[in-house]
Amino acid sequence: MSNFTPPTFTKALLHPRYWLTLFFVGLMYVISWLPYFIQYRMGQGVGRLAMRFMKKRRKIIERNLELCFPNMSKDEREVMIKKNIDNTGLALFESGMAWFWPDVRVNRHVDIKGLEHMKKLEAEGKGALLVAVHSMNLELGARAFGIKMSGTGVYRPNGNPCYDFFQYRGRARSNRTLIDRKDVKGMLRSLRRGERVWYAPDHDYGRRRSTFAPLFAVDNACTTTGTSLLVDATDCAVVPFTMVRDSASGKYTLTMYPPVEGFPNKNPEEGAAFINKIVENSIMQAPEQYMWLHRRFKTRPEGEACLYTK
Repeated sequence: MSNFTPPTFTKALLHPRYWLTLFFVGLMYVISWLPYFIQYRMGQGVGRLAMRFMKKRRKIIERNLELCFPNMSKDEREVMIKKNIDNTGLALFESGMAWFWPDVRVNRHVDIKGLEHMKKLEAEGKGALLVAVHSMNLELGARAFGIKMSGTGVYRPNGNPCYDFFQYRGRARSNRTLIDRKDVKGMLRSLRRGERVWYAPDHDYGRRRSTFAPLFAVDNACTTTGTSLLVDATDCAVVPFTMVRDSASGKYTLTMYPPVEGFPNKNPEEGAAFINKIVENSIMQAPEQYMWLHRRFKTRPEGEACLYTK
């Protein structure tokens, strides 16, 4: 993966098979220029409409909340589900904001707290592993931060080469560079150079390079040990950050927290449990804005039954 080549626009992407993608991206661009609260209402509508046809995804949201918050009442869970569905639809529009808004508009909508922690690390020449969670507005958060201080984005290429071009182009606006998520050597090089690397260890990435650690009320959540690999090899700082939207005002707050202390070096199992605590704290800043539709607990220890219905 070290030979990764950024996608470029070619005539091949004008083939009729990509016309729907081109239309979709063009629509994202046009909608991004609408007033924010029109986009907000449209996003809610899209989320609610989509879930009418994606009933399995709604069940996954409900199941994840059951697993993580067993003491949450049924009524409380239903309120959370409805809010999360609204945020799921809005995520599409927030991606358009991240890709197409000019810097001045991003700055007007996003307040950043804790940037002094990043500047201190930069002055010390110390690499920073920016620990994110998959909140619905993560794309916009990365864009807002990148306007102030660039970083290295961890990037998963899309299977549609036309969409991949626009996704890469949008994300590259505020990142020094983007590297494939499998390019561990590239991440290590960036951290050793004292750069900032975006990193989201909150999903279930399968058994490879992982262990089981507690997450909320689930004792055995498959968790990547990649965090320990990166920290042990580079002695980088681990810096949590969150992106939270205030629905009443339409303002976002991106918070950079002080580097964490006490990360258990040379112990991937304890490191996974440690990072899951950071994940929990980050999610709880705005749990309704988290990507609960992901099958977070799909990988189970040997002999344990699947936690999701087929």
